[in-house]
Amino acid sequence: MLSKDDQQALLAWYDEHQRDLPWRQSDDPWAILLSEILLQQTQVSRGLVYWQRMVETFPTIASMAQAPVDAVLKAWEGAGYYSRARRLHALSQQVMLPKAEGGFDGQLPSTYGDLLSLPGIGPYTAAAVASIAFGQSVACVDGNIRRVMARRTAQADPTSKQVQAWADAALHPARPGDWNQALMELGATVCTPKRWNCGGCPVRASCAGKENPGAFPTPKKQRVTSLNLVAVVEFALDGHPVLHQRPMTGIFAGLWGPVYHEDAPTGLEDLVNCGTVNHQLSHRKIEVRVHLKHHDLATHGTPRSGVAISSLDEKVLNLASEYATANPHIQKSEAKG
Repeated sequence: MLSKDDQQALLAWYDEHQRDLPWRQSDDPWAILLSEILLQQTQVSRGLVYWQRMVETFPTIASMAQAPVDAVLKAWEGAGYYSRARRLHALSQQVMLPKAEGGFDGQLPSTYGDLLSLPGIGPYTAAAVASIAFGQSVACVDGNIRRVMARRTAQADPTSKQVQAWADAALHPARPGDWNQALMELGATVCTPKRWNCGGCPVRASCAGKENPGAFPTPKKQRVTSLNLVAVVEFALDGHPVLHQRPMTGIFAGLWGPVYHEDAPTGLEDLVNCGTVNHQLSHRKIEVRVHLKHHDLATHGTPRSGVAISSLDEKVLNLASEYATANPHIQKSEAKG
């Protein structure tokens, strides 16, 4: 448990050492919500770029709700985990609905329960936004806070209920938003997974796990699956790739790209093998064999700048483009026929 002295020490440390992040200088709940959703599974250094882009593109909830989901996906491009962008768009549209229709009259709700009812909002995000943006006394739990709790209590594998109970009991009621951020900041910058800095910890004296912090918590083994795909890339006669929008469900839902096949399609012998692209997601390794169509080409393609494309699709298109550039005789001679 954290004593009042621990609380004061941690908040004083946070006030002095917190990272200068732009959403911490904002009192706009929408900007704060965007930061919380973007930083899920995204490093802060990368999240800064995407947060700035999203805030500039959609400065208000209404501006996003009025935009098509394609525009949101395009603004999100590069941030990964595009389901977050689709749910964020659905959230904005629900918030803009009248209360009589299940919405919130255009105002982001301020309570944990109402926030939790919105698409894409889980317990952590609801608690973080409620406390940081609205000053609600709600304790949030993320991976950083779980690690801090495990080390302070010397528990190798605390359950979710145990971590939440600890966070609830430790919450500073007068500064809940700053307190939640202070705990997360401690975990992100001092009490880190592998390069912890116990000497710089403001609450080290009362930590039960300080003699062997690497033992707490026990690392979880991530199960990584493999996916093998075959991509058929076609560059139209106007030089643009022929792209197709994927359905709103499944891998890379709603994004644009070349046609992928999980099994080798017939007719590969009529295509040029350009090589292989390897792509790593958090729990999945993807290998794509890239084939280039070089005959019976379409007249018009789709400019990449106008649609949302995943980083994997960019790799695939770039490999095919590089091959076509290095072997111009293949496509040009076949296109004439």
